[in-house]
Amino acid sequence: MIPILIAVVAGLIVGGFIGYAIFRYVVKGKYNEMIAAADKEAEVIKEKKLLEVREKFLNKKSELEKEVQQRNQRIQQSENKLKQREISLNQRQEELSRRKQEMDHSQQRVENEKKLLAIKQEELEKMQTQERAKLEELSGLSADEAKSRLIESLKDEARTDAASYINEIMDEAKLNANAQAKKIVIQTIQRVATETAIENSVSVFHLDNDDIKGRVIGREGRNIRALEAACGVELVVDDTPEAIVISAFDPVRREICRLALHQLVSDGRIHPARIEEVVAKVKKQLDNEIVETGKRTAIDLGVHGLHPELIRIVGKMKYRSSYGQNLLQHARETANLCAVMAAELGLNPKKAKRAGLLHDIGKVPDEDTDDPHALYGAKIAEKYKEKPDICNAIGAHHDEMEMQTLLAPIVQVCDAISGARPGARREIVEAYIKRLNDLEAIAMSYPGVTKTYAIQAGRELRVIVGADKMSDAETEALSGEIATKIQNEMTYPGQVKITVIRETRSVAYAK
Repeated sequence: MIPILIAVVAGLIVGGFIGYAIFRYVVKGKYNEMIAAADKEAEVIKEKKLLEVREKFLNKKSELEKEVQQRNQRIQQSENKLKQREISLNQRQEELSRRKQEMDHSQQRVENEKKLLAIKQEELEKMQTQERAKLEELSGLSADEAKSRLIESLKDEARTDAASYINEIMDEAKLNANAQAKKIVIQTIQRVATETAIENSVSVFHLDNDDIKGRVIGREGRNIRALEAACGVELVVDDTPEAIVISAFDPVRREICRLALHQLVSDGRIHPARIEEVVAKVKKQLDNEIVETGKRTAIDLGVHGLHPELIRIVGKMKYRSSYGQNLLQHARETANLCAVMAAELGLNPKKAKRAGLLHDIGKVPDEDTDDPHALYGAKIAEKYKEKPDICNAIGAHHDEMEMQTLLAPIVQVCDAISGARPGARREIVEAYIKRLNDLEAIAMSYPGVTKTYAIQAGRELRVIVGADKMSDAETEALSGEIATKIQNEMTYPGQVKITVIRETRSVAYAK
């Protein structure tokens, strides 16, 4: 067994050596191949890197060359600029030196001329002295006496010329003043848009159906009496379908009644206690609305800094009317007209607009007063710290106060324009009818008049006289007499034409 084991071990050892030798040979060959391949690859990489480095070097070199070239160009440009500046400086220096020489020569000439002038001045003074002595000897007057006489004669001549010039200016101003005033007024009217006024002494409250009328009247009329007593109006409930007429001269009362009726009808509870409660509430609401209206008006017109009480008074104008013209609308129109006219005349338009807005505040007094509304308005404005020229314009717009500034006549004229324009004011029916009756009565008071007719809304009066009672010559005199009497006794807008008609009739009967 042992020899066999020894033989086996020996065989294994020999085989191991042989295998190691073979393995070493194989590994060594592959190692050499790998080394050779690595050397080749390293050589390739080396060549690539050398090429890249060479390319980068060349790029850097070209960039540096370009940069050096650009720097050289800039340096060259700077050198050229410096050369040009040097040339221009040399030229300026030469110009300055040349001018200096010229100034020296000029100064020398001036000094020489001054010397010559001084010599000639002395000679002239000597000649003047000699001439003055000769003149004094010939005239027998001294120089001072002659001078005073000459001055007096020039003064008289200047006074005469100035007087004639002043007269010419005054005549020209008188000729042009009327035309210029009309031009300014016409331009002012044309530049302000106005609205037509509507006269109204009643308000109409519309109902959804006529059944509500009975509830408004109440049992035995207690509701309508309570509403009339609380509002100070008269309610007319007649056969007019779906309408109740509210009659009162005061627009504020009519508005309070209308708003109260609206709330009562909407609520459905209509009884005396509820009516008084709603009327009190509506009065407070209307007071707030009046203040808001005043503020809105001041903002729209650009009038700032008004006292709160003046703002409230302006708001109250919305519910007042004068000859059918709404007072607030009239105040706004007057304010705009004043601003335009003041601008045309070169005055302060804002101050004129303020005076125009406040000129009629005396028409809405909170207390009874016997003063005319213009004077009362001036007192109110003065009370609430308005400037004196504003107060004077308010008080003088009806000639009840002396005008102290140009603002006063502007307000007066613009107030007249707003009140007299077509459609601004309309007479109430009673005054209109009375005026027509008065026209006919004046004509009928003359003997020989048989009939009179006022036609064309009172602008013409036709008078018919009896042919047997008056001659043609007497009719001509009669028309003049009637015109004079109407002019002296009546107040009317525009003019009234009086036409006297005398006709002769011959009647015959055929039997």
